[in-house]
Amino acid sequence: MDADVTAQANDSEATDSDTFDSDAFDADVIIAGAGPTGLMLAGELRLGGADVIVLERLERPTGQSRGLGFTARALESFDQRGLVPRFGGLETSPMGHFGGVQFDFTALEDAHFGARGIPQSRTEAVLEEWAVELGAGLRRGWELLGLAQDDDSVTVTAATPDGERRLRARYLVGADGGHSLVRRTAGFSFPGTDATRGMYLADVVGCSIPPRFLGERVPAGMVMAAPLAEGVDRIIVCEHGAPPADRSSTPGFEEVAAAWQRLTGEDISGGSADWVSSFTDATRQASEYRRGRVLLAGDAAHIHLPAGGQGLSTGVQDAVNLGWKLAAVVRGGAPEGLLDTYHGERHAAGARLLANTLAQGTVFLGGEESEPLRTLFAGLIELDPVKRFLAGVVSHLDVRYDVGGEGGEDHPLLGRRLPPRVLTTASGPVGTPTLLHSAQGLVLDLADDPDVREAAAGWKDRVSLVTGTPQDPDVFAGAAAVLVRPDGYVAWAGAGASGLGEALHRWFGTPA
Repeated sequence: MDADVTAQANDSEATDSDTFDSDAFDADVIIAGAGPTGLMLAGELRLGGADVIVLERLERPTGQSRGLGFTARALESFDQRGLVPRFGGLETSPMGHFGGVQFDFTALEDAHFGARGIPQSRTEAVLEEWAVELGAGLRRGWELLGLAQDDDSVTVTAATPDGERRLRARYLVGADGGHSLVRRTAGFSFPGTDATRGMYLADVVGCSIPPRFLGERVPAGMVMAAPLAEGVDRIIVCEHGAPPADRSSTPGFEEVAAAWQRLTGEDISGGSADWVSSFTDATRQASEYRRGRVLLAGDAAHIHLPAGGQGLSTGVQDAVNLGWKLAAVVRGGAPEGLLDTYHGERHAAGARLLANTLAQGTVFLGGEESEPLRTLFAGLIELDPVKRFLAGVVSHLDVRYDVGGEGGEDHPLLGRRLPPRVLTTASGPVGTPTLLHSAQGLVLDLADDPDVREAAAGWKDRVSLVTGTPQDPDVFAGAAAVLVRPDGYVAWAGAGASGLGEALHRWFGTPA
C-alpha cells in the first residue's frame, strides 16, 4: 500500500465537523471492517457511484495472513475489475482436494483449484489501494461501538484517535468478521453448531519442517506443513480431543510446538513463530443477510471450518453481488426488490459453503469412526462425475442464481457467471472480463441485430452494449444476445430481442 495513498485516505477525517448533524449524511454507505470483503465492497460501491466510508479498528494492517490464495471464481471476480495484474505473477493449480483427497479439478471445464501462495495481506493491500483510488474513505483506528437505524438512515458511534464520533449513512454493511459487532447489535440471529475441536496455525521460523501439503492424518490428529519463504513454514495442528481455544487469549508458540511434537515426534521448539493463531470448526450462518438498512457480508454472515481457501473467496463474492445492487439503490434508480435479491442469492451460496466444509471436516479430521467414510469417499472421487461436482463446489464455479423473469428460462447460461471468453468486435478482439471493468450491466449483441440494440437503448446510462462475434460460439449455446449483470452473472439470454426489455427493466429499473 503506497504511503501517500494511506495518508490521503486518513486525511479525509480532518474535513469532518466536530458537531454531529442528524439531518446530514456523512456517506451513502458505511462499511465496518477493512478486510478483503469490506475493501472489495468499497470498490464495488464506488464504481456504482455511491459515497463510501470504511471504518477499521486497526490503525495499520497486521501483516498476518490466514488465507494463502483464493478460488477460481474469486480470481474471475478480480479479473472482471482489472485487478489481476496488481497481484503480480499468479499461479493456479489444476490439482486440488476435497477433505484432503487430491484430484484434478480440470475434470470440470474452466475449473482449477485457484490462485495459490497469495498471502491474505497481499490481497488486502491490493484491494485497499484500489478502493482508495476510486474514492472510498478509509478510516483506520476507528472502532465501531454501536449503531441505531430508523426508516431513512443508520447512525453509528465509533471510538477514534480523537475521541468518540457519530456518523450517519443511508446503509451500514457489517464486514467485521466472525465476531461481528454489527451482527450482534443489529439483532441478527446466527444459528449453527458450536466448535467441537480447536486447531493451531503458525508461521514457524528456523525449522526445516518436512512438507505435508495436503495434511497428514496421524493417530492423534492431523498436521499440515508448507514452506512460505526461505526458512519459514506454515503449519496447522489439529489434535484429537483438543478443546476450542479461549477467544480471550492468543496461544503461544510453546503450546503449538508441544502439540506438534505430540502428533509428529518432531521437535520444533528451537524455532520461533512470526505469528500464532487458533481456529475452530464452529459453523454458523446468519438467518438473514439484511435487516432494514443493515446488511452483512463475509465472515460476519457465515463462519465455518477453513477448507480450500473458501472463506475469503466467498466474502469477495458476497461483496461483488451486493455492491452494484446497493449502489443502484442509493442512486435512486433501482427496481423494486433489487436489494432483497442479495439475501436470496448469497444466503443459498453461503449454506452450500457451510455444507461442503462440514463434509470435508468429517472426512479429514474425524477419528477412527470416520475411516469407513474415508474409504468410500476415496473410491467415489475416482469417478469423473464426482470430480466435476466437487470441483464446482470448491471452486464456486457451480454457483447458479435464480434470476427469474421472462424469456430465456431454460438457457444453460441463465443465472450462471459468463465464462471468460473473447469476442471479435469492430475495434478488435476483447475479453468479456474487460467489458465488465466499469461494473455496468452489459448487453452482448452476438448477431449484429438492430432489434437488440433498439431494445437496450433506453438503459445506455447503466448498461453497455457491445456487438461482436464470439470466438468460441459453443459457450453461448445458440444465444444471439445475452444480458450480463455487473457482477458477471447472466440475467437473460435469447435468440433475438424478445424478452430483453423485460429483463433490463427487472434488473436495471425504468429506462431513461
